[in-house]
Amino acid sequence: MHLIDRIRLGLAVGISKTVTKLVTTLKLGAASVLPGEISRRLHPRLLPLLFEQAKYGVILIVGTNGKTTTSLLLSKILEDQGFKVTHNSSGANLINGLITALLVDTEITGKLETDYAILEIDENILPLVLQDCRPQYLLALNLFRDQLDRYGEVDTIARRWQQAIAPLPPETTIILNADDPTLNHLGQQLTQKVLFFGLNEPNLYLDEIPHAVDSIYCPSCGHLLDYQGVYLSHLGDYKCPSCDFAKGELAIQSSEWSQVLIGVYNKYNTVAAAVLAQDIGISHEQIAASSKNFKAAFGRAEELVVGNKQIRILLSKNPVGMNETIRAVVNDSDTSQDQSSVPVTLLVLNDRIPDGTDVSWIWDVDTETLTKNGGKLIVSGDRAYDMALRLRYSDADSLNSAFELIVKDDLSQAIALALELTPDNSNLNILPTYSAMLDVRENLLGRKIL
Repeated sequence: MHLIDRIRLGLAVGISKTVTKLVTTLKLGAASVLPGEISRRLHPRLLPLLFEQAKYGVILIVGTNGKTTTSLLLSKILEDQGFKVTHNSSGANLINGLITALLVDTEITGKLETDYAILEIDENILPLVLQDCRPQYLLALNLFRDQLDRYGEVDTIARRWQQAIAPLPPETTIILNADDPTLNHLGQQLTQKVLFFGLNEPNLYLDEIPHAVDSIYCPSCGHLLDYQGVYLSHLGDYKCPSCDFAKGELAIQSSEWSQVLIGVYNKYNTVAAAVLAQDIGISHEQIAASSKNFKAAFGRAEELVVGNKQIRILLSKNPVGMNETIRAVVNDSDTSQDQSSVPVTLLVLNDRIPDGTDVSWIWDVDTETLTKNGGKLIVSGDRAYDMALRLRYSDADSLNSAFELIVKDDLSQAIALALELTPDNSNLNILPTYSAMLDVRENLLGRKIL
């Protein structure tokens, strides 16, 4: 590296650390984005310089849902085995966020001290990141419709991914969700080493295919897939009756792994992390021990205690994700020890840039399951009345409603009312979109993220 490059690198790192210190000291935010943005402007090739310094390589985790939980679980597994891990734990998964996370463990000279860089990546920027990175592992969790105003349809993203992944070297191991037909098909086209994960537990099948599905047609011939059963959305056990396309062979059997956190979607996160960790050389017993003490990432089935009431924050930012959090809420009601208590659920819908400005996706959510469950449903957020309308339309028998709908524009008032209505020693489930989740945490904890 030339002297001028070393000077620019040192300047970029030094300014980044200074900005981080100022932002956190003055409590202006988490400093998860700004330091990286400034450093990148000072040294445009900073990201690839940092990537190449990870001792054992870079692990990229991408997908519509589950990135934060999976990357956090994998980080814990590796750290428990003594590895030094750099991780964008705040969830900032655009270029500036990746740089910021890497700079935390970078010395002022520009030397990155880490064994693995585990980075969750926004699905839309994966092709851009792969221009600067030859990862050791690329883990793709799923592809669902999410923020169509920003990303476009699932097929569009899948094509971009295939074009970006195909040129990667043979040394890169690709780990894909076999239960997702789009990703399964992608894996069957690649020349790199490909490992598949998924579920093999028919007892977890849904009663029927939900409304929010994206890929139930064969990606090879276009014929309608024959599903033996679905676990969530279009993820399931399937084969094509018209050609030889079928679910890939799983690297591990999900039935042999205990559930980490609530919800079927978190079983996917568990087995995805386990497949990658086992390929690194970590044993089943070691992975299970780390998973046993794993705590949720902020806002992802995160549990808080206020007084003698348990609060669970379940991020709900797209149709599939919200269907699964509703499923978890209903199951929570069914297994509640106090069957006489009335369940209370707070839904917070925003339409800010991090959420996607188009909230029409709520009409693809099976909110009928929630309204049929009954209880008190409190709605708040920037688009509270849109959510209230969706819930009211979910009520098949408005004269004999099983639920009570309450609208509170002010989030602080909505949270206070939800806590007041939640019986002692009971759970309050909060289902927010991304920016709403940050607002909820700030209200409850005095900070948006860790």
